[in-house]
Amino acid sequence: MPDIRYELYPTPFGHGAVVAGREGVVEVFLPFGCDSAEAALHGVMEGYPDSLRGGEVPSLAAAELEGYFCGRVRGFSVPLDLRHLTPFQRRVCLQVNSIGYGMVSSYGEVARRVGSPGAARGVGGVMAANRLPILIPCHRVVSSCGEMVGYSGSGGIASKRVLLQLEGVSFATFSRVIFGGDIAFFSQKTLDRHGRGK
Repeated sequence: MPDIRYELYPTPFGHGAVVAGREGVVEVFLPFGCDSAEAALHGVMEGYPDSLRGGEVPSLAAAELEGYFCGRVRGFSVPLDLRHLTPFQRRVCLQVNSIGYGMVSSYGEVARRVGSPGAARGVGGVMAANRLPILIPCHRVVSSCGEMVGYSGSGGIASKRVLLQLEGVSFATFSRVIFGGDIAFFSQKTLDRHGRGK
């Protein structure tokens, strides 16, 4: 069995966990709805019962995630284990990983950038199955009109909103980001379609 290690991280929103193997991080457990370290550990043990605490990669990832939730970290340096992904899924995840802190993109724009225009639903499926939230920032992907149409991370759309607000993204309504300015980034075509490209 591969060497699987985990570490826990505290945040103002609860306790999370990160799991890593020899190739890098394999899963991130978000802190939402997890009010104790014991609860976070329970989540890890359900999926990785033979994992051990500690190790260089999970410890670094936990420190970076804690820093992210406290507003001190905007990017991550830990290796990610993406071996389980198909080529399309891998392209999508790498593209989403290039969306900067405090910025957003649409499912359709991500699909276009990975060479599969018209595959917005496919991008949504990849994001829904993302085991590495925050490290692969699926919360930064929204619909073409700025609506947060889904989030499979713990807490659902409310958690997606918290993450985007933490990064400084502004909202027109509870579930719709504001286009334009330095806050949200969409392709010029999308901005023009919504009359915000000027």
